[in-house]
Amino acid sequence: MLFMALMMAFPVQGYSMTVDIPFFRTNVSVLTQFPDLSNRINPLVLRMALNGYYSLKEKGIVSRDGILTVIDFNRPSVDERLFVIDINRGRLLYSGLVAHGRGSGDNYALSFSNAPGSHQSSLGFYTTGNTYDGKHGYSLRLLGLERGINDKAESRSIVIHGADYVSYDFIKKHGRLGRSEGCPALSFESFQQVINLIKGGSCLFIYHGGKDYVSNSTPFKSDITLRQAVSEHVS
Repeated sequence: MLFMALMMAFPVQGYSMTVDIPFFRTNVSVLTQFPDLSNRINPLVLRMALNGYYSLKEKGIVSRDGILTVIDFNRPSVDERLFVIDINRGRLLYSGLVAHGRGSGDNYALSFSNAPGSHQSSLGFYTTGNTYDGKHGYSLRLLGLERGINDKAESRSIVIHGADYVSYDFIKKHGRLGRSEGCPALSFESFQQVINLIKGGSCLFIYHGGKDYVSNSTPFKSDITLRQAVSEHVS
């Protein structure tokens, strides 16, 4: 049995829940279960994302089974840093470029905020909502699940959409991607495919390796083992 229980709380829409942390406290290499992700994603980031996914799924907050999206903002914007994973089959469904907010940094995202008007990206766990046609065309709503970290995502209109500044041509000209107003914007070539893969209640995790997120995130406050691993990774 891979799963080991740990009590923690996600404050979502006024509710509190206890959850299980299945992977982090085992010695099993998480990448052995997802060989497609070897040399593509940091194992620590993947473990954190899986922990949150299973926790949310157990409590019914993630209604779509088997789909997990991970955005690793430790990477520069010129790298692929968005990964859509089929957990049930252990497969990588998509990887590609993703922009961060212009208030977060240039090539690297370094600053993050939940505040309206900050134009910064927000970290943490989300669930995907409905699609709609807005000023950016076909878009996907994101619902932030962590109070004080990303729970204003909906009021800030933080959504997934396509953008012409997310492309390798833009990188060649400018040395980095363009930046959004806080949204995880995707390329015009792939945004519809990704939205259709993850819409309707799947789990999305946006991470950056600074200590602030893990220190302030409710899911990880009591997880001393994880906090130590993140501290070692950052240093």
